Amino acid sequence: MTSTAPSVPSVTAETAVTSIDARSGEPRGVVASVTSPEELDAICHRAGALVDPWRRTSRADRAAALRSVADALDAAVDELVAVADAETALGEVRLRGEVARTTGQLRFFATVITEGSYLEATIDHADPTLAVPRPDLRLWLEPVGVAAVFGASNFPFAFSVLGGDTASALAAGCPVVAKAHPSHPATCEAVLAHTRRGLAAAGVSTDLVQLVHGLEAGAALVAHPVIRAVGFTGSQGAGRALARIAAERAVPVPFHGELGSVNPVVVTAAAAAERPEQIGRDLAAAVLLGSGQFCTKPGLCFVPEGPEGDAVVTAMGAAFDGTAGFTLLDAGIAGRYRSGVAALASHEAVAQVAAGAQQGRTVAATLLSLDAAALDHATTQECFGPTALVARYGTDADLPALLSRLEPSLTTTLQHATGEPVADLTDALSRQSGRVVFNGVPTGVAVTWAMTHGGPWPATTSPYTSVGASAIRRFLRPVTFQNAPADVLPQELRDAGVGRLTIPTRIDGTLVLPATAG
Repeated sequence: MTSTAPSVPSVTAETAVTSIDARSGEPRGVVASVTSPEELDAICHRAGALVDPWRRTSRADRAAALRSVADALDAAVDELVAVADAETALGEVRLRGEVARTTGQLRFFATVITEGSYLEATIDHADPTLAVPRPDLRLWLEPVGVAAVFGASNFPFAFSVLGGDTASALAAGCPVVAKAHPSHPATCEAVLAHTRRGLAAAGVSTDLVQLVHGLEAGAALVAHPVIRAVGFTGSQGAGRALARIAAERAVPVPFHGELGSVNPVVVTAAAAAERPEQIGRDLAAAVLLGSGQFCTKPGLCFVPEGPEGDAVVTAMGAAFDGTAGFTLLDAGIAGRYRSGVAALASHEAVAQVAAGAQQGRTVAATLLSLDAAALDHATTQECFGPTALVARYGTDADLPALLSRLEPSLTTTLQHATGEPVADLTDALSRQSGRVVFNGVPTGVAVTWAMTHGGPWPATTSPYTSVGASAIRRFLRPVTFQNAPADVLPQELRDAGVGRLTIPTRIDGTLVLPATAG
């Protein structure tokens, strides 16, 4: 890659943002300069100047802009995949799919805002006949203002500059200032360039999405008074630090952090007896998918003691034994993976089941096990990378108590036998996560109306999902207009004649759909 330093005239050795080849560890070139405090302030104020124009843009025009940006990214897919593969080593097939998911998210949110139920439009007409007369009340959700979005290491497109956080914030009516991830800065810059082409083609300001680089710039971004909400996907350590900044500001703002988790899987004794090899193969494939760098990776697997459980573990181990070395996203992640596996392996209760090969800069896939009764804090934390811990338990009756000892997760999974009664286990699993998976694996998060990608603290800091239609709710706030003149109301809250209601609206307690308005 040719250095882009000439296009970044302020760059110095101390401020250079360099793209690194994930496979070789060699520099690819300077792609930007660390954002200075003065530059950050100017960026935030440019975004702030767009708050009113963008929130007053019609839903149809916002939807058109999202589709235009999606078109621009699709047209540049070859360039984007090449840059991202060099920086992440995730491979062309995975990255092409991720670009498609990213543009699909944009088009999905265009549909969400066109449909309009996300606004929660509610009209309670005045009623002077009540014991306490009711005024005219009309509620909907307003955009909060400028959103800060932090890109994730493991999804350079779908959870990055133009990922789900940005798509949902733009759809809500919020300008975005994104923080580039240091693992793939050239990818972030390329995505930004094509985003701006799409925005320009739609006839809206290209400053609706802006980008900053640098650790200090990220912290300052959360603290900046223009910012009104933060979306974050990353580690618990970084997430907690940023959440403190958001909470300790003079004007605190919501911090919507997805912080990862161990995502426990329960294999019942009946399931292990019914299909042990299939379960073992499927779990191993989910652990190793994307080099184990998914926030929904099943990191802790409860497998029964006895020969049926042994067969599950044997099938998992065979899959691990046959692996070559894995290239992780960057040297820091690889180092933390090695130290995390070493810490687990040194635990007095943990034994190694299987390990793949490694050479040079790659890391080995590692499968570990212990008696479930020995689980403690050290053995129930996420280890990001191609590893999992198998916890062998006695009977199904032990499982609810074992699950209650875990920190909540993004997902929980139940592998059960055909016709097996699992209502009690389902209750235990649903208390621990935001998504319960039955007879499947948790990797793979669909962008749909019904998806929840989140869970109780510390898996996430927010009650709202970061994937799916209701992700837009993170960047909205309720506003009620009382006895307002009709001409100051949003069009969606004005009384509509027959056939003129444009979005689903709850009117005097009854949900009315546009097709049935009267």
